[in-house]
Amino acid sequence: MTTENSSWFKEKIRVDQIEKYLGADGKDFIPDAQIEETLQSKNILDMASDKVKVREIIAKSLAIETLSPQDAAVLLNVKDSELWSEMEAAAGAIKKTVYDNRIVTFAPLYLSTTCVNNCSYCGLRSENSSISRGVLTLDEAKSEVEVLAGQIGHKRLVVVYGEHPKSDIDYMASTIEAVYSVKAKIKESENYACIRRVNVNASPLSIEDLQVLDKVGIGTYQVFQETYHKKTYSKVHPASTLKGNYLWRLYCMHRAIDAGVDDVGIGALFGLGNWKFEVMGLLHHAIELESRFGIGPHTISFPRLEPAENTPFINESSNIVSNDDFRKAITVIRLAVPYAGMILTARENAQMRKSLIHLGITQTDAASKIGLGAYNRTKGDMQDATRQQFILGDTRSLDDVVKELALMGNITSFCTAGYRCGRTGECIMDSLRTGAEGKLCKLNAVITFREWLDDFASAGTKALGEEVVKKEIEEVKIKVPKVYEHFIDYYNRTAAGERDLYF
Repeated sequence: MTTENSSWFKEKIRVDQIEKYLGADGKDFIPDAQIEETLQSKNILDMASDKVKVREIIAKSLAIETLSPQDAAVLLNVKDSELWSEMEAAAGAIKKTVYDNRIVTFAPLYLSTTCVNNCSYCGLRSENSSISRGVLTLDEAKSEVEVLAGQIGHKRLVVVYGEHPKSDIDYMASTIEAVYSVKAKIKESENYACIRRVNVNASPLSIEDLQVLDKVGIGTYQVFQETYHKKTYSKVHPASTLKGNYLWRLYCMHRAIDAGVDDVGIGALFGLGNWKFEVMGLLHHAIELESRFGIGPHTISFPRLEPAENTPFINESSNIVSNDDFRKAITVIRLAVPYAGMILTARENAQMRKSLIHLGITQTDAASKIGLGAYNRTKGDMQDATRQQFILGDTRSLDDVVKELALMGNITSFCTAGYRCGRTGECIMDSLRTGAEGKLCKLNAVITFREWLDDFASAGTKALGEEVVKKEIEEVKIKVPKVYEHFIDYYNRTAAGERDLYF
């Protein structure tokens, strides 16, 4: 670490903003030994073989109840293929109840690739000399948004930052404001497009810095624990780095909520620790947030390790998750935390993503590029491993993803109304559990889908989308009759060229 960075490093972690959240015994909320014991308990293994017991747990999930760790451990240990089929069917049914058949799309926008951390598995680790580093200027960030909003049609981004003085809170706030400021001309249209909601994937921040982000107007603040298993965490995150502090990272969602950012996203990087332990860690995290704040995670992410330039870790890890186990992990996450949004990323290839959508996925990225300045490069979908954190599995266009989702009976939603209407945090939790949010969001999904089809869809995708829209409008008429006239008015005005109408 340079002398220039040392004072910034020392001031970054606030011990007082860790200790205030610890239990009376000074312990955190991830009981490693207890989780491992529970997963291997004979009582749990016996219940996992009891069809009546397993079906009782599934019934709790279908009632949109957060499962206990013991119940989740039972599901994780099920061997019977018939029960797994029932669990998968329940996962799909839960998603339909809570979120209807909507899939929200977004794109990642990397704004910096400089990082002071040295995580074993990451292409952007500080010791990796094979990576080209950089920080986008405000004009460069705006240029990326011109493509994302004006050419592709995204309305929602997740901006991604490395942890470094060059991408500190002032830079974050400035770039987010820059993203919101862009009004991009849509080709062959009189309309302009913009990014309506910016979510943030960044390092753990202090309450004071998080208040800055809240004032800028972010959506969800994401910080993934990477692995909840403490021994594994210490092995892959050197103690001499900021990321080496497990507790600073673990309690960042607490600080975010206290700072006023009430939509938070948690996640684990599958492939670092035992996959069953990570599912249990995510559940313990959700339960902790619910019990302390009355607000569970808005989203849960479960990325898998992918190859990265000059990063052999993936070939050395003993915890690489098979496709079958990954499928099980997603199923149990949906059953264990039934109200949460679930994000499936373009780390997975197109075939894998298609096979997992019906297990309860609510969000996915599309047309993703994770190289610095990559959306403005003219080499098509080529990935440059020396400029990005890892290699993506799916680089299809947004048009192709929308088309596939339509063929599967899903409507792609570009809605951001919840954030702008205050339906966030505690306000949205009851609405999600009762299914009311799904009905309301269907209205906005149809309206924003109409926008995107008219402004950006290819002829083939538009034709398929029209069939989805017809079906959705009929469902609105049946399921939400009280607002049908208002909805049709908004829909017709959107079809006539108005933009950004929402409930």
